Amino acid sequence: MIDTIAKPPDRPTAADSPPIQEQYILQNEQVVMVNGSGVKSSKGTIAVRVPAMHDHVVTARLNVSANAKELQEAQHHLESVLLDLERQFPPTPTGVATTVAWGLPYFHQYIPTLGKASGFFKAGTPYPAYLPVDLVTSKTEGRTVYALQEAMTFPSDEPPPGFGPVRLEQNDVAVLLRSDSLANILAASDALFGPGSNRAGSLFKVTSIRQGFSGGGFYGQQGLPSKLALAADIPGAQSIPRQAQGFLGFATTLDSNMGPGTIANLETLPGLTDQWPNGYFKQGTTMHLSHLFQDLVTWYEQNFPQYGDRVQAMLHPGLSPAPASGTLALQPAGQSEAEVAEGVKRYHAYGHTGSMSKVDSTTSPMTSNYGKAYATGTTIPVRGDFDTLDNPFHYTSDPTADHYSEKPAAGLHFVQFQPTIALFNLVRLSMDGHYPGMTLPVEPRSPHAGINSVLNTTHRQNYLVPPRRHRSFPLAEFLA
Repeated sequence: MIDTIAKPPDRPTAADSPPIQEQYILQNEQVVMVNGSGVKSSKGTIAVRVPAMHDHVVTARLNVSANAKELQEAQHHLESVLLDLERQFPPTPTGVATTVAWGLPYFHQYIPTLGKASGFFKAGTPYPAYLPVDLVTSKTEGRTVYALQEAMTFPSDEPPPGFGPVRLEQNDVAVLLRSDSLANILAASDALFGPGSNRAGSLFKVTSIRQGFSGGGFYGQQGLPSKLALAADIPGAQSIPRQAQGFLGFATTLDSNMGPGTIANLETLPGLTDQWPNGYFKQGTTMHLSHLFQDLVTWYEQNFPQYGDRVQAMLHPGLSPAPASGTLALQPAGQSEAEVAEGVKRYHAYGHTGSMSKVDSTTSPMTSNYGKAYATGTTIPVRGDFDTLDNPFHYTSDPTADHYSEKPAAGLHFVQFQPTIALFNLVRLSMDGHYPGMTLPVEPRSPHAGINSVLNTTHRQNYLVPPRRHRSFPLAEFLA
């Protein structure tokens, strides 16, 4: 349906550049200047990244025996398929960007001990001692904490009625595919998960396929969220602004709210992890993946019926901008924890981005290990979230446990990259008004707690994204 109603953005022609080591970075991603309605304009003052239109995530368990020989053969097989894919499609929106991420079950079950010594590890290093160490959190907690941690639930997490508890998934691997071309994504998915000796499908047992979309309205056209929600007869769809980037009507890829360059790498910021200067996972990162339903009727018609109400819920109370016809593209100054607390005293409410804007950013000027200067308040994480009509997934190997339905539903597949999962947890807790040493006196799912009242979380899992050179069955080469 998307290919029949949406035209890919006009990407600037760029010379083919070799794939970089950072798998999570979408190369040649366009940045445009938009006005307050989220539309590109010569008078635009807000920088917005134009994401790939199509996003698919495939999760899987391994179909490989836990022994060195089979894992090393699988490593070579998968890498061969990925290299062929890169020769066919550049890792850009006009090609297809492939990110391979690995869950804790993979490391725990398949890499119990490193039998071979290397420049990175001693022989006999056991799980999880070879994983990147979160130096900051380890110092705070007085114990070794790793950059990759099991997923947890948060105070405002609440699945739909009858769904049951949030599913903390245990997949071995997740592959994120991004492109302006659905045909390119399907070709990549077939290469990685299809049958045949020149494909990698024999290595995996697919557990879910998650499909979605973003944008489409930056150049004045009707955006994909509005078009697809109306076509699927989603309740509340008629209220989605015509050019909105997302179902809730706001720009999710403001350049100022996305980590610049390689700041989300494990090793970029000094003292954050032990991967500088020569870690095995250097130029990698961590990834959080979750699914949430979005209640459009409650958002547009019940809790936040006026544009100003939605601005304050999304950003912070006290704002009163003029109504905009398209997506919400505003970027007020971030709020400190003290300012958020003061806003609660004054307005008995706090906003979504306001509650998190300082927690996910640098707290002072700093220079990266690569010599790059970052100003105070520079965002660290890089988001890759995208809207979906999955309910909750396009495909699941366990329809009963996942409460699968063929009926379309407004949702969000949330993807975020950051140096450590502890940082994700800290930011996500602040979204619920929970800060170190302070909890806001607002019920986390009330209409006074940003957008929490219109979100219903169903699934969560955390992953480690190795650098490109170690993306295929990381550490398998050190098994004896």
